[in-house]
Amino acid sequence: MKIAAHPGMLAVALAAMVLTSPASAATPTADQAQVAGVYRQAIGPWRVTALFDGIVALPRQQLLGIETGRMARLLERGFVPEDATGLQTAVNAYLVRRGGDLVLVDTGTADCFGPGLGQVLANVHAAGIDPATVDHVLLTHAHPDHLCGLLDARGQAAYPNATVWLSQADAGYWLDPASEAGAPAMLRPAFPLARRAVAPYAAAGRLHRFGPDDPLPGGARALDSHGHTPGHVSYLFDDGQGDALLVWGDIVHYHAVQFARPEASFEADSDRGAAIASRRALLAQAAARRWWVAGAHLPFPGLGHVREESEGYAWVPGEFAPLPAAH
Repeated sequence: MKIAAHPGMLAVALAAMVLTSPASAATPTADQAQVAGVYRQAIGPWRVTALFDGIVALPRQQLLGIETGRMARLLERGFVPEDATGLQTAVNAYLVRRGGDLVLVDTGTADCFGPGLGQVLANVHAAGIDPATVDHVLLTHAHPDHLCGLLDARGQAAYPNATVWLSQADAGYWLDPASEAGAPAMLRPAFPLARRAVAPYAAAGRLHRFGPDDPLPGGARALDSHGHTPGHVSYLFDDGQGDALLVWGDIVHYHAVQFARPEASFEADSDRGAAIASRRALLAQAAARRWWVAGAHLPFPGLGHVREESEGYAWVPGEFAPLPAAH
């Protein structure tokens, strides 16, 4: 797949994400079309559905805090596809079902980044799920590739019966026009996108700004993982009996580098020191407690485990497995 640059993408994508799209805009033939971006995994009492939104290109120049030669060796070792616009990087969202509760964590880009992305809602349908049955949407943070998918192609609520949950810290920053006025010019396009995305839910009284001690739906617990944004959180689903899933949002962007070298930071992080600390903490916990991990920018489906190495960590993708007959 060819990765193509898109005009104005760096501003909208917070100085890092470049639109990727197929080499041809023509309708693909049967042998050119990829399968639906849907993958299901049974984890303890949960049925997890990974949803592919598309790919973006992250320039290696946006990766800081690591020597250039070492970065190059890690990228080469990881066989990460790359062209002149950057490194191929997935955008994923996750449906988590337990019993009758259906929770969506993040929503993808919708129309915020142009063609080539915005596939989450179509993949919800491809998974055989009516978006109206989604009870809650948990947002890890308010960047466009995580919340623009709250809207459908008409600009209406894509999940009309869902309550949207966003941390107080991120809501207080990204939804406040005063923050926009004081933000770097490069970031300002993200503020109106965030306000537009949440508007129909706020108007219906279904936007909930939650604090660190507030109970969350679906048995989720918010873990403070700020740094990428002021109020970035990761969601832990833990049944207390040994099964747990951590949906960690943007803890890792450059998987081939940042597992091995957690101190390598992303230029788009709002607080790089805090982002590094959050990454180190969650990598250590996930490895020690053998949690399942779901990552927004890990290779689709982005489900697997973290393994501790002699130096740093490694990503262990989950094995393909059939679903149990009843779950």
